[in-house]
Amino acid sequence: MSAIAALADLTNHQVCLASRPVGLPTRANWTFSSEPVAAPGPGGVLVKTLYLSLDPAMRGWMNEGKSYIAPVELGAVMRAGGVGQVIASQNPAFAVGDYVNAGLDVQEYCLIAQDQLKRSGMFRIDPRLGLTPWLNVLGMPGMTGYFGLFDVGQPKAGDTLVVSGAAGAVGQTVGQLAKLKGCRVVGIAGGQAKCDWVVNELGFDACIDYKNGDVKAGLKEHCPKGVDIYFDNVGGEILDTVLTRISRGARIIICGAISQYNNTTPVKGPANYLSLLVNRARMEGIVVFDYADRYPQAVAELAGYLKAGTMKSREDVVQGLDNFPEALLKLFNGENFGKLVLQVASE
Repeated sequence: MSAIAALADLTNHQVCLASRPVGLPTRANWTFSSEPVAAPGPGGVLVKTLYLSLDPAMRGWMNEGKSYIAPVELGAVMRAGGVGQVIASQNPAFAVGDYVNAGLDVQEYCLIAQDQLKRSGMFRIDPRLGLTPWLNVLGMPGMTGYFGLFDVGQPKAGDTLVVSGAAGAVGQTVGQLAKLKGCRVVGIAGGQAKCDWVVNELGFDACIDYKNGDVKAGLKEHCPKGVDIYFDNVGGEILDTVLTRISRGARIIICGAISQYNNTTPVKGPANYLSLLVNRARMEGIVVFDYADRYPQAVAELAGYLKAGTMKSREDVVQGLDNFPEALLKLFNGENFGKLVLQVASE
């Protein structure tokens, strides 16, 4: 029996968006469905999903309304990036056995037609660096940290950089890159274990525990000359507090606002925004997709750091597609330690 014919014996299990959540998503917002696995048509490929990236942005994709990307439609398979292995191909650019990174969505198998390949962002990856780092430092979080820091933050040696969510996916990359470029780096994270890790393992100069300490006092202690660059992943009160400590000409990168994503009341904006005026500072948002044509540049540099051992990539892996609803909540409860990844199948 041919490999293509054998696909008829496979079933694709999927997680679909059943309803738009109010506040934190629950298991009731999802449906679990299945369908037969089909063979790819001319120019298409079939990928077996191995790992999926779980990201705070997914909460925004579940909402109806205008944003930088269309919302996930009700009844559709939930959007997600992932890494997988090609198991059938009608495209000369991808061979059976290739490991790839692409928009695979929350399902066991992803059939990508030729006209969808570009939109999926599929590219081959080097498994010698591991697979989960391609969803972290070498994936969308790493690209976000790289271009947000360098294009928006414009760091200079000697700058003081503060990054919130320091032990998360974007935060760990931002802090390590800033150290490599000669900055003083102060993280903000939840819990002593995370703070110890970013200081002792990643080389940050200090880390403020927002769960058990005073963020304002910590910034005063560790940033005595002010904050030159703030890379914000959380929004809310922490953003407001950092704005009271920025230096003249500071750059604030708005990457995310995870503290606000599940609000049932209006989003809390920065009350201290006039500090931008007083300090001739600027605040700018980043959407990583704007830099897609430059991803290879960032991947090459970051892969070099990983190979040399000058950067680390930590992933928090949860097993099983059925556990997707609960795994996603780890992001919003601050439970993940490193980049949150869902393992769908074994390598």
